[in-house]
Formats: sequence, structure tokens, C-alpha cells
Amino acid sequence: MESREFIASLVAGGCAGMCVDLTLFPLDTIKTRLQSQQGFYRAGGFRGIYAGVPSAALGSFPSAAAFFVTYEYTKSFLGSGGMLKDPSVASVTHMLAASLGETVACLIRVPAEVVKQRTQVSTSFSTYHMLVVVLKEEGVRGLYRGFSSTVLREIPFSLVQFPLWEYLKTQWSQRRGHTLHSWQAALCGAFAGAVAALVTNPLDVAKTRIMLAKAGSTTASGNIPLVLCDVWKRQGLTGLFAGSIPRMTFISMGGFIFLGAYEKTRRTLLS
Repeated sequence: MESREFIASLVAGGCAGMCVDLTLFPLDTIKTRLQSQQGFYRAGGFRGIYAGVPSAALGSFPSAAAFFVTYEYTKSFLGSGGMLKDPSVASVTHMLAASLGETVACLIRVPAEVVKQRTQVSTSFSTYHMLVVVLKEEGVRGLYRGFSSTVLREIPFSLVQFPLWEYLKTQWSQRRGHTLHSWQAALCGAFAGAVAALVTNPLDVAKTRIMLAKAGSTTASGNIPLVLCDVWKRQGLTGLFAGSIPRMTFISMGGFIFLGAYEKTRRTLLS
């Protein structure tokens, strides 16, 4: 990847991430409260809908930038030679690139997510106060509570979303006979995001429960199968897909803004 492409991916990815996280933050808060163990109304209901937004604002640009730089570099590297150069296995390249990108991004995203989600369900605490509480009670390790569950949610999500996004763009472009406009790429992103959001919702529920659990509890240990079994026993299928509607709406709209803004910004910077 050339330095010009690197900078374009960095800036475009960061800007796209900021656009989504700040524009659709209220939907994210509703989803988090629906998934919390204490229940929607006890977690705050519709009050303080922007609680935790500073954490999202600080984490969104660098995490999204890290994802797209890694994604584009890996695509370029894997597609430059060897068996993965063949267009027929392009989806494998996209899957590997997206998985690696999500893992790198989670190093930045998870601490911001922990503080954000705990603030979303504890509206009496400010973002700064919540950060201090986490560091005081659990140290830096507490900021990475749920790292494994987040990665295990993001990788399957990306394995669905990005190959589907690339496939839809390719098919639409071939039928139209020209490179898609940014809004067309954004529509593909919206559809791919909605499908991926629905499929991976149980993993998102587990991630939320782990991040919000009290330190030292069984849930806080991060055992995903155990958490999912507990949700299934207590709430059944409804519990596993709690928050799926706002999550699908968030990610569908987010996919439109995120991938559309990314394509538009990157093309502008490279033109």
C-alpha cells in the first residue's frame, strides 16, 4: 500500500467512524439498555440518551481508522500474489482482511466501549467518573473486560458484512457497467450490515452482559457459552435477540453512513 493510500484509508475510516457513532448514538444507548441484565427501564429507559457519548467520540476515530488501514493493507498484501490473488477467492481475502482489521481495532474500541456502556446504564455517572471508577476498582485490565467476547462478536460480523458488501458492489457494478457511486456503495453496506447484525445479535448480548457485570461475578469471567446458556434459560430466544431491532437499525443506517462516507472520503482524497 502506497503512503497516499494509507493516509486516505486512515482519514476516511476515522471520519466515517465518527459520523456513525455520533449520529446514531441514541439507538446504541437503547440497544445497550435493552440487553442489560437489570432491564431497560431500570437501566435508564429513555432518560439520558446521550450518556457515555464522550467515550464514543474519543474512541470512534482511532478505532475506525485502525480497522480500515489494516483492512485495506491486508487486502492489498494478500491480493498481490499467491493463491489469494485469484478473483474467485476474493471473498476469502475480504474475510481475512476484515477479521484482522477488527482484532486491531478492538485494542482501541474495547476500553472506550466498556466506559461507554457502563455510563449508558448508570446515568448518574459522567464518562470521566466512570473511567476513574473502572481504573480504581479493576485497573487497566478492567478496561479490557469483554475483549475476547468483543473480538468473537466482531469477527463473525465482519465475515458476513464485508464479503457480502464487496459481493453486492461487484454484482451491481457489473450490471451497471461502471464503478458505483458512493450512495450505491452505501446501500450495499446498509443491507450487508443489517444481515450481519441479526446473525450475530446473541454474541452482542453476551458481550454487553460481560462488560456490565459486577467485578468478580461469574458473568464477568467472560465465559461466552456460559453467558449465552444463562440468557437462554432465563429469557429464551427473546433474550438472545434482545435489542436486535435497534441494533439492526443502528448498523443498517450505520453501514449506509459508515461505508458510504468511507468510499466518498477515500475517493476524494485519492482523486
